[in-house]
Amino acid sequence: MAIRRTAGLVSVTAAIFGNALVTLIKTAAALSSGSSVMFAEAVHSFADTLNQALLFIGVRRSIKKPSKNFIYGYGHERFFWALLSACGIFFVGAGVTVYRGVISLLHPEPVEINALIFLVLGASFIIESGTFLIAARELKRSYPDIPWSRRLAVADPTTLAVYFEDGLAVIGVGVATASIGISYYTGNVLWDAVGSIVIGILLGIVAVTFIVKNRAYLIGRSIPEEERDEMIAFLTANPAIERVIDFKSSVLGIGVYRIKCEVEFNGSVLFREAYQRKYLREQYEEVKTDYEAFKRFCVDYADRIPRLMGKKIDEIEAQLKKRFPALEHIDIEIN
Repeated sequence: MAIRRTAGLVSVTAAIFGNALVTLIKTAAALSSGSSVMFAEAVHSFADTLNQALLFIGVRRSIKKPSKNFIYGYGHERFFWALLSACGIFFVGAGVTVYRGVISLLHPEPVEINALIFLVLGASFIIESGTFLIAARELKRSYPDIPWSRRLAVADPTTLAVYFEDGLAVIGVGVATASIGISYYTGNVLWDAVGSIVIGILLGIVAVTFIVKNRAYLIGRSIPEEERDEMIAFLTANPAIERVIDFKSSVLGIGVYRIKCEVEFNGSVLFREAYQRKYLREQYEEVKTDYEAFKRFCVDYADRIPRLMGKKIDEIEAQLKKRFPALEHIDIEIN
């Protein structure tokens, strides 16, 4: 549980420092060469640095303890700041990069291609590959027992954002190297502009993906369907529960769930638990000829069954939390 809640913290921290360093060296190379694609890469890394700083804020704020005004905690902070980060990727990363590429395509200018550019790209590849691998390891550590396709589908937006951003950064270095290399060998600087546009489009795709993902969490995403089915099956397996009539759920944070359900109790099971056969026969013998004693028995019955139902609900909630550690808030109502 603790691992899930702080998921993304290590990868985000590593990515901030890695991308800050890469931004500096890419900016130096872009200024010295006038390359559009190097400018795009510098903007890309700068946007990544800012975005990952937002992700870091979100992770730190999401693990704050519940307060009087936020009784379910601050888990959604992670998704809010991740949404801001995704918007930053779209407008700063993709927007500026595509704009610069289009301007260079319409108004091409000479590009000074030298060894420094390729040296910077090589260093960037090594640094960003390192942060990418850190994010990949954290994803695997947080979700160890499922395949990668499923891991990417259920992973928290923060770690996933770092994973994809740094993965895209590695791809961007490849695109930049290819476009600059082609420009150098053909003498046509338009390839440099095309590389910038390609990087911007890739950034836009990633940004939209994360905007949609974080939006789903912020407006109240339900827990995964297979976990929902397991919880319902667990409830109906209890002899005291006849059936589950209604079941609602929401994700409050990474590894933090809330459920609300209506159940129908099995009256015969509750009755047997409240009155053992021998005790009930004794009660019957006492009250069968005494109307006042019978009324007292009815009052006792009316008082005992609700208390028993409350106790049973408490037991079921404790069993649910033990079986499903992500469940922190459970509201079981009797139909």
